[in-house]
Amino acid sequence: MFTTVWTASPQPPSEGFTPNWSREGFWRQSLRQVVRLSAGGDRVRVRLSHAYGTSPVRIAGASAGSAGTSTRLTFAGGPDTEIPARGEVVSDAVPLAVAAGESMTVTLYFDTATGPATFHAQAFTTSRRGEGDLLDDVDGEGFDAASESWYFLSAVEADAGRTDGVALFGDSLTDGFGSTPGADRRWSDTLARLTGRPVLNAGIGGNLLLNDSSWYGEKGVHRLRRDVLDRPGTDTLVVLLGLNDIGFSETDEQPTYKPAPVVEADEIVAGYRQLIRQARQGGLRIVGCTLLPFAGSDHWGEHAAKVSHEVNEWIRCSGEYDAVVDLQRLMADPQDPDRLHPAYDFGDHLHPNDEGYEVMAEAVSAVL
Repeated sequence: MFTTVWTASPQPPSEGFTPNWSREGFWRQSLRQVVRLSAGGDRVRVRLSHAYGTSPVRIAGASAGSAGTSTRLTFAGGPDTEIPARGEVVSDAVPLAVAAGESMTVTLYFDTATGPATFHAQAFTTSRRGEGDLLDDVDGEGFDAASESWYFLSAVEADAGRTDGVALFGDSLTDGFGSTPGADRRWSDTLARLTGRPVLNAGIGGNLLLNDSSWYGEKGVHRLRRDVLDRPGTDTLVVLLGLNDIGFSETDEQPTYKPAPVVEADEIVAGYRQLIRQARQGGLRIVGCTLLPFAGSDHWGEHAAKVSHEVNEWIRCSGEYDAVVDLQRLMADPQDPDRLHPAYDFGDHLHPNDEGYEVMAEAVSAVL
């Protein structure tokens, strides 16, 4: 039985994140990406997504490796494959022993031009690009360019035989913005260490619950199936989403640089109910998290304050989730409950730092 042990939610190609290669794509180049697995096994397979492609992408070859090894991947028994436009492909399972917490590399070689690449913008870990076929370059000496995004790679699955995976569904706070790049200090990483369970990070920086974005991907109520429900081995969904819907809204009190339609609390609640209904239909237990305090940030204003308070009160008191974690109260400054605690503040009064993410993971672990 295969279990999803790592994910990255696909996003449309964009020039809004640097340095990234999503607009230019790849041609006669190899791409090596590093992922940290939340559970292990003796065989692995990978999923490649071109959810936002307008034409097929040819993968001339692929390999996976751990601890200085390299194993060629196959697709339907062959060494190459084509990802259809707006589709995905899954490799065959290959023998590769991996352990929970271990890093694994996935290398793709493109011998023809890909065009713009479906990607995940904020990886907070380094991907590398080099000229030519470098599938067997275990030492990585041929890779001479770096990016902090993932491209085409959307999931890794292992024969862990686990059905107790936990999916974290959210925006940049779940994606890991504010954590130390390359250190695996997102709260999804810490939660996996604390619980020993497979933990999937289905966060997208800037993502909205109710509206699509050309930068930040499909709205949460639409992407839940692709990014969580269709992933094998998951039985629990943790939701921390909606802050951008509130903070990106254009209001008289707080114009923003990323405008979205003005939202009210009842609209956010309706979105949560859609997620709850979808999760229950998929057989998942669902945990709701209150929105973190964000006064002093560029998302804050009179309208944002009102809506966030109303939304958090509904999460606490509605009884519609299977469990609730009150991150707003947990992460607040004791002197001002609308502000993020200074000890947990990355510096923008919106995103936690490594210590803040650890506190969030500890709180969620207690209800799993």
